[in-house]
Amino acid sequence: MVFSINLVDEVALIALKAHITYDSQGILATNWSTKSSYCSWYGISCNAPQQRVSAINLSNMGLQGTIVPQVGNLSFLVSLDLSNNYFHASLPKDIGSIPATIFNISSLLNISLSYNSLSGSLPMDMCNTNPKLKELNLTSNHLSGKIPTSLGQCTKLQVISLSYNELTGSMPRAIGNLVELQRLSLLNNSLTGEIPQSLFNISSLRFLSLGENNLVGILPTGMGHDLPKLEIIDLSTNQLKGEIPSSLSHCRHLRGLSLSLNQFTGGIPPAIGSLSNLEELYLAYNNLAGGIPREIGNLSNLYILQLGSSGISGPIPPEIFNISSLQIIDLTDNSLPGSLPMDICKHLPNLQGLYLSWNKLSGQLPSTLSLCGQLQSLSLWGNRFTGNIPPSFGNLTALQVLELAENNIQGNIPSELGNLINLQYLKLSANNLTGMIPKAIFDISSLQEIDFSNNSLSGSLPMDICKHLPDLPKLEFIDLSSNQLKGEIPSSLLHCRQLRVLSLSVNHLTGGIPKAIGSLLNLEELYLGYNKLAGGIPREIGNLSNLNILDFESSGLNGPIPDQLFNISSLQEIVLTDNSLSRTLPMDICKDLHNLQGLYLSFNQLSGQLPTTLSLCGQLLSLSLWGNRFTGNIPPSFGNLTALQDLELGDNNIQGNIPNELGNLINLQNLKLSQNNLTGIIPEAILTSQNCRAFRWQKITFQAVSHQVLALSSPILKACYRTQ
Repeated sequence: MVFSINLVDEVALIALKAHITYDSQGILATNWSTKSSYCSWYGISCNAPQQRVSAINLSNMGLQGTIVPQVGNLSFLVSLDLSNNYFHASLPKDIGSIPATIFNISSLLNISLSYNSLSGSLPMDMCNTNPKLKELNLTSNHLSGKIPTSLGQCTKLQVISLSYNELTGSMPRAIGNLVELQRLSLLNNSLTGEIPQSLFNISSLRFLSLGENNLVGILPTGMGHDLPKLEIIDLSTNQLKGEIPSSLSHCRHLRGLSLSLNQFTGGIPPAIGSLSNLEELYLAYNNLAGGIPREIGNLSNLYILQLGSSGISGPIPPEIFNISSLQIIDLTDNSLPGSLPMDICKHLPNLQGLYLSWNKLSGQLPSTLSLCGQLQSLSLWGNRFTGNIPPSFGNLTALQVLELAENNIQGNIPSELGNLINLQYLKLSANNLTGMIPKAIFDISSLQEIDFSNNSLSGSLPMDICKHLPDLPKLEFIDLSSNQLKGEIPSSLLHCRQLRVLSLSVNHLTGGIPKAIGSLLNLEELYLGYNKLAGGIPREIGNLSNLNILDFESSGLNGPIPDQLFNISSLQEIVLTDNSLSRTLPMDICKDLHNLQGLYLSFNQLSGQLPTTLSLCGQLLSLSLWGNRFTGNIPPSFGNLTALQDLELGDNNIQGNIPNELGNLINLQNLKLSQNNLTGIIPEAILTSQNCRAFRWQKITFQAVSHQVLALSSPILKACYRTQ
């Protein structure tokens, strides 16, 4: 077959193919063959008369390799699209980044190299020979350096997208010359300096995204006057100051306004209420003042209102709750007082998220919240709500998050909450709730977290908890601490196999610790302290290979501490204070406890010598063995615990000298050795005035040591206290 080709174009394409090191679909390997015209190759288009390459579209092909300079020889190329591949940089420096020759193609209108791994900087003269370029899309690469000033010479540019790169420096003022620009996206770079005011004079601009940079300065008061077509403006996550310009009200086509995470001051301009096309309004995390303008209620197309942590105060205008299009209302962490309208959901059929936590809201929870049938998240945490939880909340079957913690809510937990079949997070802590926990709560298969802590809940836990839904796939967190629960800890908890945190502390639970807890292999934190348990610590606890915190303080336990407990290498904190635990500690206690930071065994009946191998717990910050029956000497190896801040060995039967090596504990703040049988001289390394300053003592206690110690050391002791 005879076909017309241009050797320059063919050589350029073959060079590109040769530098593609991985072709996931194998298309180029089989299709790009010199046995056929390159105009028939996959992804190649040619112009009709000259049969020259006019377009390359190899997007979304999973290609890996480098872009060769020969591509710049395709002198009839109009469109280049290599987006969504794995083109990357390699040595030499100019290969694999973006070859400068591409920008010399005078016919080129569209360049799309987004979503690759290209690096290097943009050519400083990139627009000197190509004034026709309309679209430049280099989003999501690793490009660095400054945005070239010469970009302002591409006066036909309509789209510039350089988001998600590593660009630095300030925005060139020359961008203001791009009078046909419609889309400018520089999101998520490291740009600094002020936004050029000329940018706000480009009347063709529809989309402006400069978020997630380090831009500073004040927005021009008249910035909205010359942007009649603007639809989206995102300046979030910068360091912009000053007031929000009222002139934004002139951007009549605005659909999205995001100014969050800046340092704006002043009030929310009431004029924003005239933006009748606005769909999304983000002003969160600023330093605003004053209230929410009731004019916001005029935004009949608004579906996201996010004003969290913005410094606003005053009551929530009832007009807000009349915007039927709203899907998200986020007013978290402000100073909003007052009560919620009793008909709050009358006009909110589309509401999916209501976030009003950390305000000063009071009054009763409106039962009509149940009319928001699409509601997925209801967060009223940290307010001053009173009254009961309305049983009608059980009708919110789409609800995934219910957070009512830290209020003044009272009464029972409604059993109707068991109807929330999609609920994932249920947080009712720190209220005045009473009565029993409804059994139906534990039958919600979607639950991930339950937090009922710090209430006055009574009764016992269901003995078949987790059993109705064996191997609950999602429940990770149960906190029922600080209540008045009685009865035994259910063995059926073993069916909650995904549990990471179990906290039942500060209740009136009785019986033993179920051996079945040792089956919870994902458990990271276990709190059973301040109960009325009996028996010993099951050796099965040693199976909890992911456990970080074990807290059984004041829980009524007795018997020896199982050796298996000290084999859990992930443990960071062991708290067994104030029980009746007996016998000795393993002599190799720290062999596996490389992450241990706190060991609290005070006020038990432990005996024997202090293991020298405690010095192998190199991360230990607190060692508290107060009030036991330990004998023997303080091991000199304790001086190796250089991270130690608290050492409490008081009220034991320890004897001998205080080791000089304790002077190596440069981070020690509290040293308590009182009520032992220590003799000898207090080492100067501990009490010299120089070390007193270095150690920054909070407390040092040697009461009830021998008179010989105090007599010989009192000059040093006095000198030490004079330095405090």
